[in-house]
This record gives sequence, C-alpha cells and structure tokens, in this order.
Amino acid sequence: MVDERVTTTDDGVTTERVVERTDSRPDTVYVEKSGGGGGLLVGLLILIALAVGAWFLLAQNNSEVAKDNAVTEAASKVGDAADNVGQAAQDAGAAVQDAADGDGN
Repeated sequence: MVDERVTTTDDGVTTERVVERTDSRPDTVYVEKSGGGGGLLVGLLILIALAVGAWFLLAQNNSEVAKDNAVTEAASKVGDAADNVGQAAQDAGAAVQDAADGDGN
C-alpha cells in the first residue's frame, strides 16, 4: 500500500508543494515549485527601462546633429557674406581707380 503525505507552503511569492510517497521501496520525495511571476515582472520592467533609455539617447543624438548642422549653415552664411563684402570692396576699388585714371588724363 502507498501512503502519501502532501505539504503545501505559500509565502506570498512562491508556492511550494511537497509530496511524500512511501511504499515497500525507499522513500521518494517529489518537490514541485511554482513562482508567482515576479521574475517575469522584473524582467519586463528592465526591458522597458532599457527601451526608454535608448529612446532618450537617440533623441539627444538627433538634437546634437541638428545643432551641429545649424552651426555649419550659419558659418557658411558668414563665409558667403564675407565673400560679398570682399567683392564689393574690389568693385569699389576698381571704381575709384577708374575715376582716378579718368581725372588724371
């Protein structure tokens, strides 16, 4: 004849069920454990935190690129303006030279 003794322990997170069966053979103890899903919840929270961190990192990187592009464009416009001023100075110098040449002849 087989005798069976079942002991169940629940600590709020993990439920443990111990089944002890005895017969003519030596005692065999079967231990079954089931968790409450706390590990899955922690893993999901870590995954969400990583996703949010990656999003902020990418957003910051895009902001830096936009700022760098704006500075580059502004520097290009300053360079174009300097070219225009230089051309105007050359034109003015040529006009003065032409006027001086016309007065001297």
